[in-house]
Amino acid sequence: MTAADDFYRFLAECPLVAIIRGVTPDEVEAIGAALFDAGIRIIEVPLNSPDPLASIAKLAATFGDRALIGAGTVLKVEQVAEVAAAGGRLIVSPGTDPAVIGAAVAAGMASCPGYFTPSEAFAAINAGAHGLKLFPAEAASPAVVKAQRAVLPKDIPVLAVGGVTADTVGAWMAAGADGAGLGSALYAPGRSAEETAQRAREFVAAVRR
Repeated sequence: MTAADDFYRFLAECPLVAIIRGVTPDEVEAIGAALFDAGIRIIEVPLNSPDPLASIAKLAATFGDRALIGAGTVLKVEQVAEVAAAGGRLIVSPGTDPAVIGAAVAAGMASCPGYFTPSEAFAAINAGAHGLKLFPAEAASPAVVKAQRAVLPKDIPVLAVGGVTADTVGAWMAAGADGAGLGSALYAPGRSAEETAQRAREFVAAVRR
């Protein structure tokens, strides 16, 4: 099964992506276990975290094909190969860079770049993106997703990312988002695995409602 297949499969199981910005290699396995036990199957370690490749390697070794592990804040083509070498299979970026998208696809990885306008969304799709993240979602609204969904391909998942909480995720999905990326509302540096697990369970319960 390809990384893209796993991306779609795990989103169908639980439409949430955990963005664990700031996590350290010493704590990442406990944080990853907390997220997995709550039902989240896609975990992103942003590259502006401490020693992110080590964290990605630990998560990939721990979960294998039971979860999709990858990197966020991927800004350069050469970073794609570094993430792949660490065992990551997902590349997430804040913007729409066709070169980064193409490198991820060529490496057999799932690509989910950021976009804000329909023009950026179609540029990402044409470059081979498997999914799209509306970023920053707090600068948009569920109504924006509803309008964009009228023209975007139905087989390309759209995730709302930025400012999404357990109280608001339902509104995004009701408007047509296929899921959400969860940042500081889920995990922040210094937050314990226990508290992260509780927040993850609240998010999972919210999307299941």
